[in-house]
Amino acid sequence: MKIRRATPDDSQALAIVHIDSWRAAYRGFVPDAHLASLDYARRAEPFRQSLAANSEETYVAERNGGILGFLSLGHCRDADVDHDSTGEIWGIYLVPEYWREGIGARLCRWAEAQLSSRGYTVAVLWVFAENARARRFYEAMGFAPDRVSKTLKPGKETEAVRYRKHLEKAEPEN
Repeated sequence: MKIRRATPDDSQALAIVHIDSWRAAYRGFVPDAHLASLDYARRAEPFRQSLAANSEETYVAERNGGILGFLSLGHCRDADVDHDSTGEIWGIYLVPEYWREGIGARLCRWAEAQLSSRGYTVAVLWVFAENARARRFYEAMGFAPDRVSKTLKPGKETEAVRYRKHLEKAEPEN
């Protein structure tokens, strides 16, 4: 598996991974009508724009030319943290057929190394409170909830909880 920076040409593949993973992971706590309304072409355009403008740092995991998943990371967007020391994993999404193969763990460790190499000593990320599978995954990766939550509205009000992890000094790998 190779991890590389996403380009605007990856936009359609990113949209497919994003929507398919949402539909598989969030069924049961995000309304079915909202999941059904997600559209690949409409989702691809914001990916294309942000990648073309270099405004979002997104990386893809690929094997034999096929995209298995992606991650986005960068500075922490939360107002209540020390921005000099806190980076954020904005999202990790995988094609559902590749869940539980170690790809998510590799992407998470890779993201941590990227953030650490930039001088961040803490990584945070947000998870839907009802997403038990993702919560178990991030807890297994060493993240812990930090008692901060917010309400998101993917078709209905849904609580998200913030997770935090202290980072070891690392050099990024590929």
